[in-house]
Parts: sequence; C-alpha cells; structure tokens
Amino acid sequence: MIRIITIEREYGSGAAQIAENLAAQLGWKLWDQLLTQEIARLAHCEQSVVEKHEERRDPLYYRLLKSFALGSYEGSPGVPVEALNADSIVRISERVVEQAAASGNCIIVGRGSQHFLRACDDTLRFFLYASREEKIRRLISEGNSERDAEILVDTVDWERAAFIKRYFHAEWPDRSVYHAMINTASGDETVIQAILSFLQQSEKHLEELHGRTR
Repeated sequence: MIRIITIEREYGSGAAQIAENLAAQLGWKLWDQLLTQEIARLAHCEQSVVEKHEERRDPLYYRLLKSFALGSYEGSPGVPVEALNADSIVRISERVVEQAAASGNCIIVGRGSQHFLRACDDTLRFFLYASREEKIRRLISEGNSERDAEILVDTVDWERAAFIKRYFHAEWPDRSVYHAMINTASGDETVIQAILSFLQQSEKHLEELHGRTR
C-alpha cells in the first residue's frame, strides 16, 4: 500500500499549493511548513533560522570558517561557529522525514525527502516543474515584483541543485529517483488528478503483485 508521497519541485512551480490541495483531497497529513516547524523544535531555535538553512549549503565564508575552526588545535573558542548549520539541519531533517514516513498517509514536500525515502516501497516520488516564464508569471501573481520573481527563479533552484549535489551526491533533478515528473503549466487540478491517477494505478499494481505471491 502506498502511504507516502514526496514532492520535489522547481521554485515557482506552485508545488506548495498543489501539495496542500492534494493532501486535503486525500485526507493525508501535509509535511511542508510543519516539517520546518518540527525541525526548529528539535533544534531549539526559531523557525526563521531553520528556513535560512533548509535546502541550502552553508555560505562559502561560513564553510571556510567552520573548516578552520574545526581543524585548529582543540578548536578555537574565539571563532563563532554556530551549532545550527546546513549539516545539522540535514541530519535533523532526515530524522523528521523518517518519523513522518513511519506514521504514513502523508505528503512530504522537498527537504531531501525523495532521497531519504528512495528505498521505501510504500512511497511515490514526484518532481514538479514549469518553464521559467510560467514560474515568473506565477510568482508575480502571488505578489512578487517581476524583478524579484526573476531573481528567485534564477537563484533558488541553483542553490537546491548545489544542496542535492553536496549532501546526496546526485544531480538535481535526478530523474531516476522519481516515479513521474509533471509540468505544472497544465494547471494545478490537472497535476493533482495525474498524481491521484498514478496513486490509484500503483495501488492496483501492488495488489496484483501481492496476489501473485500468495
């Protein structure tokens, strides 16, 4: 039985809203902002701090500073290396994602979940994307200026790709990870129906496999 859906996405593709509506239709728990909140709780910090590190590498200056401090003799108490960084966020994220998956009937958005749960047979993994023009149009409709929308589209996904490369040693998107990749320009409801259809067919396929092995 399929109990988990992961949704990785290009920035501006509308995945957050699609995931929210999909979760509502299925009656499943949505782990998007909730995942960030849980990471912040476990890290004993503000949610805004976690958001600065999620799906990003640490800045170059910070990585060099951390490397210097950790490589010095017995460390250096005068060097302000934060306890909460991209490395620790990834470790906590994996823990939260696995806990969410264990409870089942949930949709998990990003945060490396497609890689953390890659070997799980009860999981479907989707990648949502759109053209640059479509993503910019959607971001503008959500209240961003055209200039800000262009900058966000051009930078956020670049950082996500670097994050996946750094922590999972894979290209982004790694097509072999996903069960399907869907262009959201077809419309949110069309995407949702495609995922629901894929879920239904996957459930049917699993039932047939189980029937053959009995």
